[in-house]
Amino acid sequence: MDDAPVPGFAVGDEMKPPPAHRSTTAHLQSVYPFVSSGGLDVGGPLLGRDLLGGPFRFDPWELYRQGVITNPNIVVMGQIGRGKSTFVKTFVSRQLAFGRQAWIVDPKGEYGPLAEAFGCRPVALVPGGATRLNPLDVPAKSFDFDGRNSTCEASVRPRLELAASLLASSLARPVSPEERAALEVAVRQVSKDFLRPTLPQLVEAMMAPDPAAAGTIGFEARALAANSMTVAAEMRRMVRGDLAGMFDGPTTEGIGMDGQLVVIDLSATFASAALPLIMACATAWLQASLSVERPEKRLVVLDEAWAILSDFETARWTQATFKLSRALGVSNLVVVHRLSDLRALGDDGSKQRKIADGLLADSETRVCFAQSASEVTATASLVGLNSTESEALAHLPRGVALWKVGDRSFLVEHLVSSSERAMVDTDAALR
Repeated sequence: MDDAPVPGFAVGDEMKPPPAHRSTTAHLQSVYPFVSSGGLDVGGPLLGRDLLGGPFRFDPWELYRQGVITNPNIVVMGQIGRGKSTFVKTFVSRQLAFGRQAWIVDPKGEYGPLAEAFGCRPVALVPGGATRLNPLDVPAKSFDFDGRNSTCEASVRPRLELAASLLASSLARPVSPEERAALEVAVRQVSKDFLRPTLPQLVEAMMAPDPAAAGTIGFEARALAANSMTVAAEMRRMVRGDLAGMFDGPTTEGIGMDGQLVVIDLSATFASAALPLIMACATAWLQASLSVERPEKRLVVLDEAWAILSDFETARWTQATFKLSRALGVSNLVVVHRLSDLRALGDDGSKQRKIADGLLADSETRVCFAQSASEVTATASLVGLNSTESEALAHLPRGVALWKVGDRSFLVEHLVSSSERAMVDTDAALR
């Protein structure tokens, strides 16, 4: 028998290690199959393949039901041209194929082909146009922003919060306590006088308060009107100016919410400085249309969300609607280019920074497409990426995203079928 030493075995009293071997994780996972965790193991649409092995399926409602995540909301982020928009459209279309509903706020008019594929026509809002949505609509049975059912507050509080956010954003300053008190009196007045009050009716109630309503907070009607004159004039400017012909009357008859897909096309105002206000009003109308009597699972997609999140007041309102939607079983999907836009809202510990952190806390699924090297640090801090994930983030190829689902991570290549390509094409103009 040959006495030559065998690598890794004893030679006398000495042990020698086996020779080193280098390989990729893609190959080593077959040798050490339990180093990488398995998939999410839930039903739902197939989105692509986990690059560490196996298909990747995702269903936010089932994951929430199983306790894997604490909320069904989703944030999608990534540079332009990395497959972010393609993923969102295919994700929505596949959820629709599973019988879900989707309501989309579309600032750039990119979801027309998706709407056409499902036999619906986008609701196009144009300044001075014929189609109107009333953001002060509320469902027959409502929840307040803490998710509790109430009676009077069910209609008053959502209307008050929206109006205050719109005014603070338009005035570029917080609404004063006196102005907010006058606004609340007006909101209560129109909520009592009209089943579905409109913004112009709210303006009238601020400019000419009901004496009895004014007396409930210890004011004479004339003094209360003087206190609210600035905000009333600003609301009137919005109704007659930036929001004219879109949100200044009752919702146009015939706009149905029972279809599988509802797309609100805001492309006519995409270049407007009032885009955050317009998106907030459109989102408010969608949120108000949610009814707890109908059990369908719905996606509410807020694309180009930088427009609404870059403004503190409308961002604060958006965060509040996230909590409302969760109470109603809705999965919000927010699309942004980069998270540093949120960090730029304020210093550490500021209200603006807390909005950014809170919005992510209420979105436990984060889909990260490639980011520029300058954005990696901020993204890693907000999303909670480790050093390996951070390093990969700047080098992800088109169509590949790093998913953070609760405390688990997945590297997913999203797949597009041939039948979906025309529906997701956003580069036709360049060709």
